Amino acid sequence: MSNHPNIVVVGSFIMDLVFRTYRRPKRGETVIGKEFGMFTGGKGYNQAIAASRLGANVTMVGCLGTDMFGDSFITSMQKDGVDTRFVVRDNNIGTGVASPVVYESESDNSIIIIPRANQALKPEHINAASTAIEAADLLMLQLEIPIETSMYAANIAHAAGVRVMLNPAPFAALPDDFYNAVDIITPNEIEAGQLTGIQINDLKTAKKVGKNILSLGPKMVVLTMGQCGAYYFDSSRESHVPAFHVNSIDPTAAGDAFCAGFAFAISQGRDPIEAVRMGTAAGGLATTILGAEPSLPTMNQVLALLDQQKMA
Repeated sequence: MSNHPNIVVVGSFIMDLVFRTYRRPKRGETVIGKEFGMFTGGKGYNQAIAASRLGANVTMVGCLGTDMFGDSFITSMQKDGVDTRFVVRDNNIGTGVASPVVYESESDNSIIIIPRANQALKPEHINAASTAIEAADLLMLQLEIPIETSMYAANIAHAAGVRVMLNPAPFAALPDDFYNAVDIITPNEIEAGQLTGIQINDLKTAKKVGKNILSLGPKMVVLTMGQCGAYYFDSSRESHVPAFHVNSIDPTAAGDAFCAGFAFAISQGRDPIEAVRMGTAAGGLATTILGAEPSLPTMNQVLALLDQQKMA
């Protein structure tokens, strides 16, 4: 079991312009917000930073603009010890941006994303990082970059015997052969419903959806369900792991923190259910601070929350 597994993340960079307000505006209505923040984010970046803070050796592959937002990402990754050798800069397209709006009355958020430079990440960029991918313990993917680029990276890892983990967000229809290269898939309940056409209303329907996705080819399926925790499936067992009780403020990066926690633990050789618990703890902690990157927890924070649960 390696204490510091090698994880490669192929994914996105999104500068989050976060607004916080009490309630969702009605159509055509203007409301006065409570707080604003600007944070480095994007699913790929969030997962890379989160995995690094947990103790993994992380290499990031992605595309940034040559603007000040891109500079901020490079500085932040280097500060957190993420290898940026394979992050390319595009002179023609700006860094991706998003506008998350957090609604306190609903403990929920809505997000508008403009991918920009993320869409310029091509298979040739993945080729440049192929040696790092082939030497990794795990490859993490999402869908905020072109799907053909994610598939290309998955196929390189799969051919090398490297475990592939896909967070299918934001939702996109996946080609059948993509599933064949994926070992672990981690949709939330909305994405899982979109993948299967079955709406998740409770644990019974979650079980049905999880088994449906498992039949498509992945070896492990983890459904993340927010305040209802997570549901794990593989060919021999299933387990529901409840959410941790925390003071939730902003759920923006919770799913990414979960993925990093699970990826880190499973890459260490831990039991999958233990890995789900670590992911659930990391995801819960990420909801307690406003903004994506500032909320991503360290291993000490995750272990402290896990210890609190044992004592409860």
